[in-house]
Amino acid sequence: MFKKKNKKSNSMARKIVVATNPKSINSEQYRTIRTNINFSMPDQELRTLLVTSASPSEGKSTTASNIAAVFSQEGKKVLLVDADMRKPTTHHTFKIRNTHGLSSILTRQCEVHEAVQPTDIENLYILPSGPIPPNPAELLASKNMEAVKTRLLEDYDLLVFDTPPILSVADAQIVSNKTDGTVLVINTGKSQKESALKAKELLEAAKANVLGVILNNFKIEDSHYYYYYYGSEE
Repeated sequence: MFKKKNKKSNSMARKIVVATNPKSINSEQYRTIRTNINFSMPDQELRTLLVTSASPSEGKSTTASNIAAVFSQEGKKVLLVDADMRKPTTHHTFKIRNTHGLSSILTRQCEVHEAVQPTDIENLYILPSGPIPPNPAELLASKNMEAVKTRLLEDYDLLVFDTPPILSVADAQIVSNKTDGTVLVINTGKSQKESALKAKELLEAAKANVLGVILNNFKIEDSHYYYYYYGSEE
């Protein structure tokens, strides 16, 4: 029994690769993503960032967690908000409780300080989803959501929102209209071109500021990567 539990915990820990293996190629790619995001908004400070995907199981939650972590490593005080109140996973990834969370705050069942939890990563905090409500889209579109975001920005340098896949429900469209930038995660081994284009169209229809697309599970040869990385220093 205990062996199975430890195996699961290790599997979850490996999702935050920028913390568990900071010298890996994947971690370097997340740092490159951080740099590209910063350069994409030269005239405006990035305070709120949304991460979504076209369809389920494309790696958007893992990506959101690592992006939040890599920004915290830059020295920013970061809050990762699990705004996927339909199929939340952040509390599993960071092994924290989900008794209270975003849904609890939006329905005025608790205060922000009662729901936000620290992590083992310096400067990174988590606001889990909370109990799954019957009306996630309505809560995200409410005036209280804007008030909560304003309140959180008083305490954190960056808010990273993990939202449901955009082709499944309207949640990501709703939140993308309220954030400074949006990143779309596409699984290169799974997504079809039509789905990716449709996701982009929905974000643009919501007047989202699409900063770019992250290609997940894109395979590159290690030798080519290291030649470029180290060769550029020569």
